[in-house]
Amino acid sequence: MVPYTYKEKNLVNAVQWAVGLELLLLIDDPWRIYLTTDHPNGAAFWRYPEIIQLLMNADFRREHLKKLAPKALKRIVLPALNREYTLYEIAIITSAAQRGPLACRRKGSSASAPTRTWPSSTTRTARTTPACSPIRAMSSRAARVVIEEGEIRKTVEGRGFLVRPSYDEKIEEYIRPLFQQYYTMSFDNYPVEMERLEQPDIRPCKQPT
Repeated sequence: MVPYTYKEKNLVNAVQWAVGLELLLLIDDPWRIYLTTDHPNGAAFWRYPEIIQLLMNADFRREHLKKLAPKALKRIVLPALNREYTLYEIAIITSAAQRGPLACRRKGSSASAPTRTWPSSTTRTARTTPACSPIRAMSSRAARVVIEEGEIRKTVEGRGFLVRPSYDEKIEEYIRPLFQQYYTMSFDNYPVEMERLEQPDIRPCKQPT
């Protein structure tokens, strides 16, 4: 994936940047949404501290909104959103929530992983802003060192976890012409055939409760 670089004065770029944050801030239940490299809009991993700060700090968002052109501000609702994520909610959308639909008890969790009993942002008394963390000199996977000081030490083959949630197939009839009208890529470029996946692990889709 090639990280997307946004230009504040470009109308399309500004709206793309805003709508990703709007969706995260407007969702009622953080257990139903994930922060990934495709959302908001192709953000690279090294931009996560900035994205998290945008979610946790309304004042920080307002400073960025000042950089946008007035014509972009007329098309978004981000300036009116005062919600601020808690660290607990950040832990949910970046780690804990993903294991739910996949029914993976050992994935995306830790001894301090949050549960649905954590307080909401409205009960928070102090605001905490995450700081940018330096890139770690060592990375591990499955308790094995795979990268050390920028050098690949071991290649670890993993599995791809998949679910097949139910959906209304007629939605494709609605989406396909919109792709053809507004998008630069074909709708048919998006489906991924099973034979392209190495070691796929299909799990029953666990519905949120």
